[in-house]
Amino acid sequence: MKPIKLALFASGTGSNAESIIRYFEHKSTVEVVFVLSNKVHAPIVEKATSLGVHVVVCSNQEVEDTSYLVQLCQAHQIDYIILAGFLRKIPDTLIQTYPEKIINIHPSLLPKYGGAGMYGLKVHQAVKEAGETESGITIHYVSEHFDEGQRIAQFYTTISETDSPDEIQQKIHQLERTYFPIVVEKEINRFIQ
Repeated sequence: MKPIKLALFASGTGSNAESIIRYFEHKSTVEVVFVLSNKVHAPIVEKATSLGVHVVVCSNQEVEDTSYLVQLCQAHQIDYIILAGFLRKIPDTLIQTYPEKIINIHPSLLPKYGGAGMYGLKVHQAVKEAGETESGITIHYVSEHFDEGQRIAQFYTTISETDSPDEIQQKIHQLERTYFPIVVEKEINRFIQ
């Protein structure tokens, strides 16, 4: 049986992309074909390269191009696209080409603290300012609207009154590293069956 082919899209440090690469590196059922980044100096570019994964760096204009990403993914016979901290809106054409095959992770319990401009520390600052007692991650399919796609899974952590946004972020990173690769594998297995 041919492995399921993944493309990972990441814009920053790439801790989630790295976790997924490491999770699947010795599993014959899944192949991480490439990591795409819209930032040439993003730490994920070097991390993926050092892990032996092909890297594609593209401009924001190429990301917005209605055909570039579709052609790229089809040329590599990609089955699933995983957004692991990718900070650009996915073109509708790509979403329509890969319905329920593009998975995103968001660092809050959607629908809270989602939407355009809500990413990274901005989310955790908003959680802190609102006095929330819990936060977490949401793994969901990508739709035409930021953070509104069908939810696949959510995982929670408690927030204390004294937690800073940075401390909240660390708790969220722990959830991401623990659960994101497992949920991706579960969704892929659903595809195989």
